[in-house]
Amino acid sequence: MENEMQTVANVPLGVTAGFQSAEGFALLQRMATMFSSSTLVPTQFQGKQNFSNCVIALNMAQRLGADPLMVMQNLYVVHGTPSWSSKFMIAMFNQCGRYESIHYEETGEKGTDTQGVIAWAKEKSTGEILKGPEVTIKIAKEEGWYAKNGSKWKTMPDQMLRYRAAAWFIRTTAPELSMGLQTVDEVTDTIDVTPRNAVEKPVEEIRRNANTEELVPQMEEPQEAVQAQKAAAHKETAAAPKRTQEKAAEDAQGTLEGPGF
Repeated sequence: MENEMQTVANVPLGVTAGFQSAEGFALLQRMATMFSSSTLVPTQFQGKQNFSNCVIALNMAQRLGADPLMVMQNLYVVHGTPSWSSKFMIAMFNQCGRYESIHYEETGEKGTDTQGVIAWAKEKSTGEILKGPEVTIKIAKEEGWYAKNGSKWKTMPDQMLRYRAAAWFIRTTAPELSMGLQTVDEVTDTIDVTPRNAVEKPVEEIRRNANTEELVPQMEEPQEAVQAQKAAAHKETAAAPKRTQEKAAEDAQGTLEGPGF
Protein backbone atom coordinates (compact mmCIF):
# COMPACT_ATOMS: atom_id res chain seq x y z
CA MET A 1 0.00 0.00 0.00
CA GLU A 2 2.85 2.38 0.82
CA ASN A 3 4.46 1.66 -2.56
CA GLU A 4 1.16 2.43 -4.29
CA MET A 5 0.81 5.73 -2.43
CA GLN A 6 4.35 6.66 -3.38
CA THR A 7 3.61 5.86 -7.03
CA VAL A 8 0.51 8.04 -6.93
CA ALA A 9 2.30 10.86 -5.15
CA ASN A 10 5.32 10.87 -7.46
CA VAL A 11 3.46 12.09 -10.54
CA PRO A 12 5.60 14.13 -12.96
CA LEU A 13 4.73 17.78 -13.36
CA GLY A 14 2.70 18.78 -16.39
CA VAL A 15 0.75 15.50 -16.51
CA THR A 16 -2.98 15.84 -17.19
CA ALA A 17 -5.30 13.66 -15.14
CA GLY A 18 -7.15 11.16 -17.28
CA PHE A 19 -7.04 7.74 -18.91
CA GLN A 20 -4.51 8.66 -21.61
CA SER A 21 -1.40 7.57 -19.70
CA ALA A 22 -0.35 5.69 -16.57
CA GLU A 23 0.82 8.93 -14.96
CA GLY A 24 -2.44 10.68 -15.80
CA PHE A 25 -4.49 7.79 -14.44
CA ALA A 26 -2.42 7.83 -11.24
CA LEU A 27 -3.10 11.55 -10.84
CA LEU A 28 -6.80 10.92 -11.43
CA GLN A 29 -6.82 8.32 -8.65
CA ARG A 30 -5.06 10.71 -6.32
CA MET A 31 -7.75 13.33 -6.94
CA ALA A 32 -10.50 10.74 -6.48
CA THR A 33 -9.04 9.71 -3.13
CA MET A 34 -9.29 13.29 -1.92
CA PHE A 35 -12.90 13.73 -3.08
CA SER A 36 -14.08 10.37 -1.72
CA SER A 37 -12.86 11.34 1.77
CA SER A 38 -14.72 14.67 1.72
CA THR A 39 -18.13 15.24 3.31
CA LEU A 40 -18.96 18.06 0.89
CA VAL A 41 -19.63 15.70 -2.00
CA PRO A 42 -22.93 13.73 -2.25
CA THR A 43 -23.13 10.33 -0.56
CA GLN A 44 -22.77 8.42 -3.85
CA PHE A 45 -19.19 9.72 -4.02
CA GLN A 46 -18.17 9.31 -0.37
CA GLY A 47 -16.06 6.48 1.03
CA LYS A 48 -13.80 3.81 -0.43
CA GLN A 49 -16.77 1.89 -1.82
CA ASN A 50 -17.57 4.88 -4.08
CA PHE A 51 -14.00 5.57 -5.15
CA SER A 52 -14.75 4.44 -8.71
CA ASN A 53 -17.70 6.86 -8.91
CA CYS A 54 -15.33 9.70 -8.11
CA VAL A 55 -12.93 8.61 -10.86
CA ILE A 56 -15.72 8.57 -13.44
CA ALA A 57 -17.12 11.92 -12.28
CA LEU A 58 -13.66 13.51 -12.52
CA ASN A 59 -13.27 12.21 -16.07
CA MET A 60 -16.67 13.65 -17.00
CA ALA A 61 -15.72 17.01 -15.50
CA GLN A 62 -12.53 17.02 -17.53
CA ARG A 63 -14.38 16.27 -20.76
CA LEU A 64 -16.93 19.02 -20.07
CA GLY A 65 -14.35 21.51 -18.86
CA ALA A 66 -16.37 21.95 -15.67
CA ASP A 67 -15.48 22.09 -11.99
CA PRO A 68 -15.31 18.54 -10.52
CA LEU A 69 -17.21 19.45 -7.36
CA MET A 70 -19.95 21.08 -9.44
CA VAL A 71 -20.28 17.92 -11.54
CA MET A 72 -20.54 15.69 -8.47
CA GLN A 73 -23.15 17.92 -6.86
CA ASN A 74 -25.33 17.84 -9.99
CA LEU A 75 -24.90 14.22 -11.10
CA TYR A 76 -27.58 11.96 -9.64
CA VAL A 77 -28.40 8.27 -9.92
CA VAL A 78 -32.18 7.81 -10.33
CA HIS A 79 -33.42 4.19 -10.45
CA GLY A 80 -29.93 3.11 -11.45
CA THR A 81 -29.67 5.68 -14.26
CA PRO A 82 -27.13 8.56 -14.05
CA SER A 83 -28.73 11.92 -14.84
CA TRP A 84 -28.04 15.64 -14.63
CA SER A 85 -29.98 18.26 -12.76
CA SER A 86 -31.84 20.58 -15.16
CA LYS A 87 -30.20 23.72 -13.83
CA PHE A 88 -26.74 22.23 -14.42
CA MET A 89 -27.49 21.49 -18.08
CA ILE A 90 -28.81 25.03 -18.55
CA ALA A 91 -25.70 26.48 -16.86
CA MET A 92 -23.39 24.38 -19.06
CA PHE A 93 -25.16 25.62 -22.19
CA ASN A 94 -25.02 29.27 -21.11
CA GLN A 95 -21.31 29.02 -20.26
CA CYS A 96 -20.11 27.04 -23.27
CA GLY A 97 -19.39 30.28 -25.20
CA ARG A 98 -21.00 29.29 -28.50
CA TYR A 99 -24.50 30.53 -27.75
CA GLU A 100 -26.19 33.32 -25.87
CA SER A 101 -28.23 32.49 -22.80
CA ILE A 102 -31.35 30.37 -23.22
CA HIS A 103 -34.63 32.27 -23.57
CA TYR A 104 -38.18 30.95 -23.26
CA GLU A 105 -41.16 31.64 -25.47
CA GLU A 106 -44.53 30.96 -23.85
CA THR A 107 -47.26 29.50 -26.06
CA GLY A 108 -50.94 28.59 -25.69
CA GLU A 109 -53.27 29.67 -22.92
CA LYS A 110 -52.02 29.50 -19.36
CA GLY A 111 -53.92 27.14 -17.11
CA THR A 112 -55.07 24.92 -19.99
CA ASP A 113 -53.63 21.93 -21.82
CA THR A 114 -52.40 24.27 -24.58
CA GLN A 115 -50.00 26.06 -22.22
CA GLY A 116 -46.48 25.46 -23.46
CA VAL A 117 -42.90 26.73 -23.68
CA ILE A 118 -40.30 26.83 -26.46
CA ALA A 119 -36.63 27.27 -25.48
CA TRP A 120 -34.43 29.23 -27.88
CA ALA A 121 -31.02 30.90 -28.10
CA LYS A 122 -28.92 32.83 -30.58
CA GLU A 123 -25.79 31.26 -32.04
CA LYS A 124 -22.92 33.74 -31.62
CA SER A 125 -20.97 32.79 -34.73
CA THR A 126 -23.88 33.16 -37.17
CA GLY A 127 -26.49 35.17 -35.28
CA GLU A 128 -29.08 32.53 -36.12
CA ILE A 129 -32.01 32.01 -33.75
CA LEU A 130 -32.20 28.35 -32.79
CA LYS A 131 -35.42 26.96 -31.35
CA GLY A 132 -36.17 23.70 -29.60
CA PRO A 133 -39.34 21.56 -29.61
CA GLU A 134 -42.46 22.92 -27.95
CA VAL A 135 -43.45 21.33 -24.64
CA THR A 136 -47.07 21.62 -23.52
CA ILE A 137 -49.25 20.44 -20.66
CA LYS A 138 -51.08 18.26 -23.18
CA ILE A 139 -47.84 16.43 -23.97
CA ALA A 140 -47.16 15.97 -20.27
CA LYS A 141 -50.59 14.41 -19.79
CA GLU A 142 -50.40 12.19 -22.87
CA GLU A 143 -46.94 10.93 -21.89
CA GLY A 144 -48.08 10.14 -18.36
CA TRP A 145 -45.82 12.68 -16.62
CA TYR A 146 -48.67 14.76 -15.25
CA ALA A 147 -50.63 12.01 -13.49
CA LYS A 148 -47.73 10.25 -11.73
CA ASN A 149 -47.71 10.17 -7.93
CA GLY A 150 -45.74 13.12 -6.54
CA SER A 151 -45.58 14.79 -9.95
CA LYS A 152 -44.43 18.41 -9.90
CA TRP A 153 -46.31 19.12 -13.11
CA LYS A 154 -49.45 19.74 -11.03
CA THR A 155 -47.86 22.07 -8.47
CA MET A 156 -45.27 23.96 -10.58
CA PRO A 157 -46.18 23.63 -14.27
CA ASP A 158 -44.34 26.80 -15.35
CA GLN A 159 -41.04 25.57 -13.93
CA MET A 160 -41.43 22.06 -15.30
CA LEU A 161 -42.28 23.37 -18.77
CA ARG A 162 -39.11 25.47 -18.82
CA TYR A 163 -36.91 22.66 -17.52
CA ARG A 164 -38.24 20.18 -20.07
CA ALA A 165 -38.11 22.64 -22.95
CA ALA A 166 -34.50 23.52 -22.08
CA ALA A 167 -33.50 19.84 -21.86
CA TRP A 168 -35.01 19.06 -25.26
CA PHE A 169 -33.44 22.17 -26.79
CA ILE A 170 -29.95 21.35 -25.47
CA ARG A 171 -30.09 17.75 -26.71
CA THR A 172 -31.18 18.83 -30.18
CA THR A 173 -28.80 21.80 -30.42
CA ALA A 174 -25.70 20.82 -28.41
CA PRO A 175 -26.04 17.14 -27.41
CA GLU A 176 -22.36 16.92 -26.47
CA LEU A 177 -23.04 19.09 -23.42
CA SER A 178 -25.41 16.50 -21.93
CA MET A 179 -23.03 13.60 -22.75
CA GLY A 180 -26.05 11.50 -23.66
CA LEU A 181 -27.61 11.74 -20.19
CA GLN A 182 -31.14 12.83 -19.37
CA THR A 183 -32.17 15.17 -16.61
CA VAL A 184 -33.39 13.97 -13.22
CA ASP A 185 -36.92 15.16 -14.04
CA GLU A 186 -36.99 13.23 -17.31
CA VAL A 187 -35.81 9.99 -15.73
CA THR A 188 -38.34 10.35 -12.91
CA ASP A 189 -41.16 10.96 -15.40
CA THR A 190 -40.29 8.22 -17.89
CA ILE A 191 -39.31 5.31 -15.61
CA ASP A 192 -42.22 3.54 -13.93
CA VAL A 193 -41.18 1.69 -10.77
CA THR A 194 -44.70 0.87 -9.57
CA PRO A 195 -44.87 -2.91 -8.87
CA ARG A 196 -47.54 -4.67 -10.84
CA ASN A 197 -48.91 -8.21 -10.79
CA ALA A 198 -48.27 -9.89 -14.12
CA VAL A 199 -51.68 -11.58 -14.06
CA GLU A 200 -53.64 -8.60 -12.77
CA LYS A 201 -56.20 -7.27 -15.22
CA PRO A 202 -56.99 -3.58 -15.61
CA VAL A 203 -59.94 -2.38 -13.57
CA GLU A 204 -61.80 -1.25 -16.68
CA GLU A 205 -61.44 -4.68 -18.29
CA ILE A 206 -62.74 -6.40 -15.15
CA ARG A 207 -65.70 -4.02 -14.96
CA ARG A 208 -66.43 -4.46 -18.68
CA ASN A 209 -66.41 -8.26 -18.53
CA ALA A 210 -68.32 -8.53 -15.26
CA ASN A 211 -71.59 -10.57 -15.47
CA THR A 212 -71.25 -11.09 -19.22
CA GLU A 213 -70.80 -14.88 -19.13
CA GLU A 214 -73.88 -17.14 -18.89
CA LEU A 215 -73.89 -19.33 -15.81
CA VAL A 216 -74.77 -22.97 -16.65
CA PRO A 217 -75.90 -25.21 -13.73
CA GLN A 218 -73.39 -28.00 -13.17
CA MET A 219 -75.17 -29.93 -10.38
CA GLU A 220 -76.93 -32.68 -12.40
CA GLU A 221 -73.86 -34.49 -13.63
CA PRO A 222 -72.14 -34.74 -10.23
CA GLN A 223 -75.38 -36.05 -8.64
CA GLU A 224 -75.75 -38.74 -11.30
CA ALA A 225 -72.15 -39.75 -10.79
CA VAL A 226 -72.67 -40.02 -7.05
CA GLN A 227 -75.82 -42.12 -7.51
CA ALA A 228 -74.04 -44.42 -9.95
CA GLN A 229 -71.20 -44.91 -7.48
CA LYS A 230 -73.70 -45.76 -4.70
CA ALA A 231 -75.51 -48.29 -6.92
CA ALA A 232 -72.23 -49.96 -7.89
CA ALA A 233 -71.19 -50.17 -4.27
CA HIS A 234 -74.56 -51.70 -3.31
CA LYS A 235 -74.31 -54.37 -6.02
CA GLU A 236 -70.78 -55.23 -4.96
CA THR A 237 -71.90 -55.54 -1.33
CA ALA A 238 -74.83 -57.79 -2.29
CA ALA A 239 -72.66 -59.99 -4.45
CA ALA A 240 -70.01 -60.42 -1.75
CA PRO A 241 -71.85 -63.10 0.32
CA LYS A 242 -72.63 -65.11 -2.84
CA ARG A 243 -68.96 -65.07 -3.89
CA THR A 244 -67.99 -66.11 -0.35
CA GLN A 245 -70.35 -69.13 -0.45
CA GLU A 246 -69.07 -70.19 -3.87
CA LYS A 247 -65.48 -69.90 -2.63
CA ALA A 248 -66.28 -72.09 0.41
CA ALA A 249 -67.90 -74.74 -1.78
CA GLU A 250 -64.88 -74.83 -4.09
CA ASP A 251 -62.53 -75.24 -1.12
CA ALA A 252 -64.63 -78.10 0.29
CA GLN A 253 -64.68 -79.91 -3.05
CA GLY A 254 -60.96 -79.51 -3.42
CA THR A 255 -60.48 -81.08 0.03
CA LEU A 256 -62.54 -84.16 -0.80
CA GLU A 257 -60.78 -84.76 -4.13
CA GLY A 258 -57.29 -84.32 -2.75
CA PRO A 259 -54.59 -87.01 -2.17
CA GLY A 260 -55.96 -87.67 1.30
CA PHE A 261 -53.01 -86.81 3.45
